[in-house]
Amino acid sequence: MPPTDPEVTELLHAWSGGDAAALERLVPLILDDLRRMARRHLRGERGGHTLEPTALVNEVYLKLIDQREADWRNREQFFAVASRIMRRVLLDYAKARGSAKRGKDVVKVPLEEAFEVGQEQEVDLIDLGDALERLGELDSRQRQIVELKFFYGFEHEETAELLGISATTSKREWKAAKLWLLRELSRS
Repeated sequence: MPPTDPEVTELLHAWSGGDAAALERLVPLILDDLRRMARRHLRGERGGHTLEPTALVNEVYLKLIDQREADWRNREQFFAVASRIMRRVLLDYAKARGSAKRGKDVVKVPLEEAFEVGQEQEVDLIDLGDALERLGELDSRQRQIVELKFFYGFEHEETAELLGISATTSKREWKAAKLWLLRELSRS
């Protein structure tokens, strides 16, 4: 039986409050979701990537257990943070691998798959990460929407609930962010 949102949220609250045993009860409940998320993140990586989903989840786990001051509100917030950490781990990995020979073995994902557009184009995940950083400087909410939809796979309703906005606003800002990112990435 899959865990309920209140069950996971209760354990997240207990963990935030310093209950180490809550973390041990929480991990088995969320592990499959974290692995699915890791597979989604790795789907666009180059063939033969040395990070497997389990290794990526382990990297995230190591970073999350240091989040002692985190005030986990709910399951969605936790997974949004986990997704952001996964993206950062993969970007750091890609930067380390690509720094010696920029352009060789750089991670690429089909842009039309990422943003559901018709024109086929590939984008370097490092460039995407840099563009997301710039977008965050201009509009942090649009950046959050992109991260939640693209990296975690949230629907507009879930994104809206997590960010405290309407689904209509989520859709409108998703479209605006996509257009901005497409323009930025086409310059690369």
